[in-house]
Amino acid sequence: MKRCINNIAGDVLVAAGFVAYLGPFTGHYRIALCKEWLSQFSENNIPHTKEPNLISTLGDPVEIRSWQIAGLPNDTLSVENGVITQFSQRWTHYIDPQGQANKWIKNLVRAVGLEVAKLSDRDFLCSLEKAITFGKPFLLENVGEELDPALEPVLLKQTYKQQGNTVLKLGDTVIPYHEDFKLYITTNLPNPHYSPEVSTKLTLINFTLSPSGLEDQLLGQVVAEERPDLEEARNQLILSNAEMHQELKEIEDQILYRLSTSEGNPVDDLELIKVLEASKLKAGEIQAKVKVAEQTEQDINTTRLQYAPVAVRTQILYFCVSDLSNVDPMYQYSLEWFLNIFLMGISNSKRADTVKERITNINNYVTFSLYSNVCRSLFEKHKLMFAFLLSARILMNDGQINMEEWRYLLSGGAVKEMRENPAPDWLSERAWGDILALSNLKNFSGFADDLTANLEAFRAIFDSPEPHREPLPQKWDTELDAFQKLLVLRCLRGDKITNAMQDFVALNLDQTFIEPQTTDLSVVFRESSATTPLVFVLSPGTDPAADLYKFAEEMKFSKKLSAISLGQGQGPRAEAMMHSAMEQGKWVFFQNCHLAPSWMPSLERLIEGINPNKVQQDFRLWLTSLPSNHFPVSILQNSSKVTIEPPRGVKANLLKSYSSFSDDFLTSCSKITVFKSLLLSLCFFHGNMLERRKFGPLGFNIPYEFTDGDLRICISQLEMFLNEYRDIPYKVLKYTAGEINYGGRVTDDWDRRCIMNILEDFYKPEVLTPEFAYSESGIYKQISTASDLNGYLQYIRSLPLNDSPELFGLHENANITFAQKETFALLGAIMQLQPKMLTLGGRSREELVEETSRDVLAKLPALMDLQEVIRKYPLLYEESMNTVLVQEVIR
Repeated sequence: MKRCINNIAGDVLVAAGFVAYLGPFTGHYRIALCKEWLSQFSENNIPHTKEPNLISTLGDPVEIRSWQIAGLPNDTLSVENGVITQFSQRWTHYIDPQGQANKWIKNLVRAVGLEVAKLSDRDFLCSLEKAITFGKPFLLENVGEELDPALEPVLLKQTYKQQGNTVLKLGDTVIPYHEDFKLYITTNLPNPHYSPEVSTKLTLINFTLSPSGLEDQLLGQVVAEERPDLEEARNQLILSNAEMHQELKEIEDQILYRLSTSEGNPVDDLELIKVLEASKLKAGEIQAKVKVAEQTEQDINTTRLQYAPVAVRTQILYFCVSDLSNVDPMYQYSLEWFLNIFLMGISNSKRADTVKERITNINNYVTFSLYSNVCRSLFEKHKLMFAFLLSARILMNDGQINMEEWRYLLSGGAVKEMRENPAPDWLSERAWGDILALSNLKNFSGFADDLTANLEAFRAIFDSPEPHREPLPQKWDTELDAFQKLLVLRCLRGDKITNAMQDFVALNLDQTFIEPQTTDLSVVFRESSATTPLVFVLSPGTDPAADLYKFAEEMKFSKKLSAISLGQGQGPRAEAMMHSAMEQGKWVFFQNCHLAPSWMPSLERLIEGINPNKVQQDFRLWLTSLPSNHFPVSILQNSSKVTIEPPRGVKANLLKSYSSFSDDFLTSCSKITVFKSLLLSLCFFHGNMLERRKFGPLGFNIPYEFTDGDLRICISQLEMFLNEYRDIPYKVLKYTAGEINYGGRVTDDWDRRCIMNILEDFYKPEVLTPEFAYSESGIYKQISTASDLNGYLQYIRSLPLNDSPELFGLHENANITFAQKETFALLGAIMQLQPKMLTLGGRSREELVEETSRDVLAKLPALMDLQEVIRKYPLLYEESMNTVLVQEVIR
């Protein structure tokens, strides 16, 4: 007790500094600053406990528990933020991109009549006036970097007395000021820049989620799901500890009261002696209970930490997903959405006998479940990037990827000493430069020399059609891991990096992570609700309207679906349509949201205003938009998103086409066998048309945006003509498909001629023969027409993931230019996701800049001696040049 009293000055000083200054900073920076303060305490002999912190000094465990029940995350940073909120003398302003502070404040003070408003609300000042007058808490959410000047007197608490009452001037009105009024402000901006004036008026509190903070939260959740008994015991422990501390405090208060009221000699005061004896016994009991509680807490924490690998893996996944918004503004995902996937993963993953097996099952299930959910809303070009990023970040966390090697893969390296290219006939100067730069890395020392000594072996890799699967010469094949081999491939055959990345992902995660992911509207619909919009993210030339109308028909909603294409002046109509649909339980379909950027804030308000208790549960809001910075982030974060674009690769295209068919459809034509054969042929042709674009001018002179609508109309015509004609009308089929449906989009005569020639290979009598091959290798072929839909899908899934140029009638080398562009686009996208504080070989970017600055300064000449210059070039009237020279030296 005496030690506590002696240390109180230092402990409270740290806590006060914490509340006053550390709110805006991250957890790591807070710890670093505290250490700095404590070193100053030691130098100045200020007494303090060994490791004082805000929570132990000012935090009340029971109060903190009630905050956590109200939704405050249980990590240290969030609890510190709660204590800062409690003791701050100024109103609090939360930097809250994940919405955790917003949710906590709403739950915490909703019972006392919380008023919620935004600066964009027309009546927000009226709501604020009402809250100030009646002493209600007021939450101002989603503010920007600048606050409304009308808030100034409220922020500065500029109250004064008028006729005995406390009043405040808000705008032009003087209003009564109730002492119970509280103001909370939140922003969902991830990294806002506030002026110093704002920082002096408010206490800024950083609620941005950190990796360690999220780990703490996830650990609590996984233990609560897996071992609810432990979590219950932990909660009981907090309450019993709080009760025991309360009892001790009451005993101390009673003793102090008796001592202060005792008259004469305290030894003669029998009542006091009885109280002291009773308190001694009680204190002994409590001390024993505290020891048992401490041991129990230790045991609980040991068991909890067994589940730490789940929290670590899931934290890595979350930050992979949250970084995606740097690649495309439509890739926005909320923490709440992520946690739902996490909790579903825990409940749906396979049970196991041991904790270790169970952790593996949870990690595998959650990783793939998240990948599948995110992939629905990613464009094709970013799916492999996301899968590769997941596997790389997991390996980085395990320390299996060197950061210098990672940086080399993304952006290459610098050559320290240029040497002569040993094989200029096949090795380009750029590739040789990359090899010399690679040799500077620790694990690749001597690589350039080995390549020079084994030119034939490396030439074989360079010439191979599958260089990413060729073994490396000598020691390099055994000494390098799968990731390091990517660096060698980057130097020799950059065009095969994407193929090697697929193998890398399959090796470290699973083959399913690189297989095409098909999107089913019914699955997306099941995950939505009346308050969750469904967003189609478009690519140029796509339109999901036909798919949605077909789905509405299946769901018996075709007559309950209203659609409108947004644009100038359509906002009020769309709003009325939405209100009507919410009351009647209908669907509304707002197309082309990117064409109405000025109406988007109104749409955001409408969606936030949907009351889940009042809205008809059948109501659904469907939206379409091209990627746009004006699309509200809150809608994207809380919606089910689907990207609409042609799949990548002939295999994925066939899979998408056949997934939309049924067995009844395959047998709906009068000529079943002919229809099945020509339908497969037509789908191959459609895939061919879409994939030729990637070859640039080798594919078509002009890249055309063919769509699923072109294929659908060709299929309808195929079925109709086969039913109407006794013989197969190949000439009619070729003309309608080649000249009208696909040819209608073509503006170049040579491209039209090319299409008609390609179509000759797919619409001809020979394709009706069993095992007819569309390519020389025989991989792409007809299968037995006795197969049902499942048989066709099995055949399609057996096709290679990456198309061979032979299917397009092109040489193998046609792939090289396209593949190189794809590789560097993919690496460029990953570069956008790198944190600014990237560590290189154990050194941060700032340290490298500092080191470079020192090198530059060392090379600079010494400062000029001004007096020496004036002596040598005296300032004379007739020598004006000397004056200019001296002025320049002074500068």
